[in-house]
Amino acid sequence: MSLWTIVLRSLRQHALSTVITAFSIALAGGLLMAVWVVKTEAQRNFSQVNAGFDAVLGPRSSKLQLVLNSIFHMEASPGLLSPKDVDDIRKHPAVQHAIPIAVGDNYYGYRIVGTLTNMLTDVEYTPGKRYRFQAGRVFDPALREAVVGSFVAQKLGLKVGGTFQPFHGLNFDPKSQHQETYVVVGVLEPSNTPTDRVIWIPVTGVQLMGGHDAALSSQVSAVLIKLRGGAQTGFRLDTMYNKQGDRLTFAWPIDTVMTQLFDKIGWFDKILALVAYLVALVAAGSILASIYNSMNERRRDIAILRALGARRGTIFGTIVLESATIATLGMVAAFVVYAAIVGTAAAIIRSQTGVELNAMAFHPVMIWATGGMIALGALAGVVPAWKAYRTPVAENLVPVS
Repeated sequence: MSLWTIVLRSLRQHALSTVITAFSIALAGGLLMAVWVVKTEAQRNFSQVNAGFDAVLGPRSSKLQLVLNSIFHMEASPGLLSPKDVDDIRKHPAVQHAIPIAVGDNYYGYRIVGTLTNMLTDVEYTPGKRYRFQAGRVFDPALREAVVGSFVAQKLGLKVGGTFQPFHGLNFDPKSQHQETYVVVGVLEPSNTPTDRVIWIPVTGVQLMGGHDAALSSQVSAVLIKLRGGAQTGFRLDTMYNKQGDRLTFAWPIDTVMTQLFDKIGWFDKILALVAYLVALVAAGSILASIYNSMNERRRDIAILRALGARRGTIFGTIVLESATIATLGMVAAFVVYAAIVGTAAAIIRSQTGVELNAMAFHPVMIWATGGMIALGALAGVVPAWKAYRTPVAENLVPVS
C-alpha cells in the first residue's frame, strides 16, 4: 500500500474536517495573493495614467489634489485660473500643448468637463494612441454638444443624437438641474483611462452655464500641459511656479505625484498583508489541530500499519504528506478566492476611476504564496506526525470496546 493510498483514504475518512481546513487555507492564500496583486497593479496603472500630459497647472494647492481633480476627475477643484495665466503658459516656448479644462457640473454623478476639441483629437493618451470615436464626432465649440466617454455611455444609455440636461455641482442633486440641453454628438471608444467616465463639452459651455458666477466666466479650473524638452523644461517651470511664485501650482511629473500617493497609503497595504499573514497562521493552526485531534482515532490504524511492517519514518511521512495535501487542495481553491476578490476590486476601481486593472496578470506572489502555504501546511503536520511516530504498537492493536 503506497503512501498516497493511505493519505487519500484518510482524507476521505475525515472529509468534513478536510474540506473546512482546506477552505481556511483557500481564504488565507486567496487574500494574500489578492492584496499583493491589487496593490502592485493599482500602483503600476495609476502611475502610468497621465492622459497624455506631463504636468498640470492650477491654482495654489497640493499637487496631489490638482492631479486627482484634473487627470483622474476625482476630488474638488482647488480654485480657478485667470485668462492671463492660461495665455502665459500656452505661449511658453517649452509647452507643446496647453489645454484648459473647466469642471463644476455633473450628469447623474458623472462629471461634465469643459475643454477644447484638440483634447479629443490631437492628444495621445498613451504613446501612439489617440482617442477614437465609437460613434459620431467631436463637439462643435460654438454649440451645446457633448462627447461621452464609453463607460458613461454604457451606464447611462447615452447615444449619438440623445440629449441631457446637466446638474450643478460635482455631486448629483436632482433639485439642481440646469436649463441648458446638450446633444450627444459622439461616443468614445474604451481607452481604460479616466476619460471613459467623463462627459466632455466645450469649455465655454461650463463657463457660461446658467447658475454659474458670471464674473468668473472667463476662468478655468486647470491647464493640462504637454512639454517640449523633457526633464530640464519641467524643472524650470517647477522652479518658476512652485518655488519663485506663490499663486499657482505646477504639478510635475504626474507619475511621481501618484507614486507619492501610494507611499502615503502604504500603511494600509501593510495592514491588509498582516491580516493575510495572520489568516495564514490560523489556517496552518487549523491543519495542526484537525490532524492532531484525530490521532486518538488513528492509533489502532497506525499500530496495524506498524505491525504489517511500516516503519516509523513512513508513518511520520504519511502524516506530513497528508498535511501538505490539505494545504495543496486549499491553494488550488485559493485561486478561485483570488479571482473573486481581484475581479471585484478591479470592477470597483474601474467604476470609480476609469482605470482598469489586469486581474489575470501573472505575479510572482502566485508562486511564492502557493509554495509558502504548502510548506506551512506541511510544517503544521510535524507535531501530529511526531505523535504518530511515537505511537506504541502493542498497546493499540487491541480493538477499543
